[in-house]
Amino acid sequence: MNKDFMPPALLTFPQFDPFIFRLNLSFAKIGLSWYAFMYLVGFVIGYFVIRYRYRSGALRLPNAEGVSLLVTYCFYGLILGARIFYIIFYNPVFYFHHAWEIPAIWHGGMSFHGGLLGTIFAMWMFSRRMKIPMFMVSDTIGLCAPIGLFFGRIGNFINGELWGRVAEVPWAMVFPSGGPLPRHPSQLYEALLEGLVLSLVLWSLNWMKARPGVISAMLLIGYGALRFIVEFFREPDAQLGFLFLHLTMGQLLCATMVVMGFVVLAFAYRWPKSFFPKPPPSDAR
Repeated sequence: MNKDFMPPALLTFPQFDPFIFRLNLSFAKIGLSWYAFMYLVGFVIGYFVIRYRYRSGALRLPNAEGVSLLVTYCFYGLILGARIFYIIFYNPVFYFHHAWEIPAIWHGGMSFHGGLLGTIFAMWMFSRRMKIPMFMVSDTIGLCAPIGLFFGRIGNFINGELWGRVAEVPWAMVFPSGGPLPRHPSQLYEALLEGLVLSLVLWSLNWMKARPGVISAMLLIGYGALRFIVEFFREPDAQLGFLFLHLTMGQLLCATMVVMGFVVLAFAYRWPKSFFPKPPPSDAR
């Protein structure tokens, strides 16, 4: 990158209002942010995906109430895991001195890797409670994940956060908090790759009746590989910078995800289907 580069014309970041609406009440200011709304949209679509899997017989739950229960488990697992992981691994010093900001998720600060761990724990708890195979649950949620990622990255873009590195490409954009130089809109790269492309891959596996566990494994492998690539265009977190081998925290975590994905894939093919406990009868229609 030419240090003296300054293009004659710059694409300026659209001045989005981060809130859809705000109410100034006598006792507090409340409102709905676009960031929170995107999470809500992702969960609503996820609910219908889970219901589709239930009705098709791919998710064998004892009754229809299990669909809403699974969404609830994953909601808390995702939100708590994403927030706690971000605080611990990405910005512990800030939150140690600004503890009142910990619940302010509308300001951003959510880690996908933490959300993944939280969701895995929630799925494990749910599968034990319902006495159904873990892969049956994780494959279902795996189909929902890229949809949530797509809307989440759009929320990041609207917030003007997680922008990319300085760039000379024609679509580079000047972000309000990113300095005077144009940068890669890496949030949109992630929305396209981790959202749309990964979703197409996983749904293709679903339509091909892939073996239980394959969708789960390919989510880990696919997201890990695609995010690893996008990290070359995304600005590292200022408080962390570059780490081992000049890689970012996101790349190190994604490399681990890819390895774990292959472990899950090997496990899915190593064990016969009879290894997994037989699910209870379902009342799906």
